[in-house]
Amino acid sequence: MWSDAIRAEAFRLSKSRTTWFWSVFFAPILLLVGGAISSVVIDANATKMAADPEAPPELTQMLSTQPLDLGQAMIANAAGLSNALVLLFILIGAATVYAGDYRWETWRLVSARNTRPNLLLGKLAVVVGLALVAMLAMLVSGTISDLIQAMVFERDLAFTLSAGDVGQILLLAGLCLLRILQFTMIGLLAAVMTRSLLVALFVPLVLGIAQFFLPMQVLPPMGFLPDSWLSVLVNPGGALDTLKTLVRGGPDAAAVADGMVLKAWLSFALWTLLPAAGAVAWFNRQDLSKE
Repeated sequence: MWSDAIRAEAFRLSKSRTTWFWSVFFAPILLLVGGAISSVVIDANATKMAADPEAPPELTQMLSTQPLDLGQAMIANAAGLSNALVLLFILIGAATVYAGDYRWETWRLVSARNTRPNLLLGKLAVVVGLALVAMLAMLVSGTISDLIQAMVFERDLAFTLSAGDVGQILLLAGLCLLRILQFTMIGLLAAVMTRSLLVALFVPLVLGIAQFFLPMQVLPPMGFLPDSWLSVLVNPGGALDTLKTLVRGGPDAAAVADGMVLKAWLSFALWTLLPAAGAVAWFNRQDLSKE
């Protein structure tokens, strides 16, 4: 049964403290320490930076004397729950789950107790749980970082969060979760095809870098604009960023080209469902007696 596969995978993952540290806790700790250091450095140079007419809006907002609204800051933090740092370290846990049975040569023991689709779906469910915990840790880390920022810059605190804002946070978090799953689907396919943990780690990274630069550096000289079908389809991360922009609203959302919603969802579906289907099909035909 699927529930049995989930319990088995969750139990094995719970025993891997190293995986939990790197996949869930390292990125939030790094964000917290980096945010605290940057706040102290900026505060020490506040006079010089405030006089700079070309200072970015984020810096101007940080140096503002207005109260820091933690509710609105949570919305901004929710939009960044699938940033590059999060994707990088969650991939460590996902690759460990997806390729662990190949590494330890335990498939021949596990596959006798459940169906192959259930075994893969169990791994996927555990990765979803791991991603949710990591996202929660990032959200808590971001809030603590905002509190440190308010303390360093001596700003008052405020908290405004309407029902619409809560819905916005949930939508943004949902899109970030989808982005994480899409990114790890490439790792799943690589793990099944190559039986290698390292390949499951590096293939999504290399592909992600290529997807980031293609629409900006390679395709425009060839006549493909950033909002063209090809540019959107090859970059699922950028497509989901567009959806997050629309969720947040404002001038940036108004500037999104018509038809981008359909393109974005098709791009996401292409890079999520095809690798997942390929992994299931390959795994069903795989000879697990040769590991």
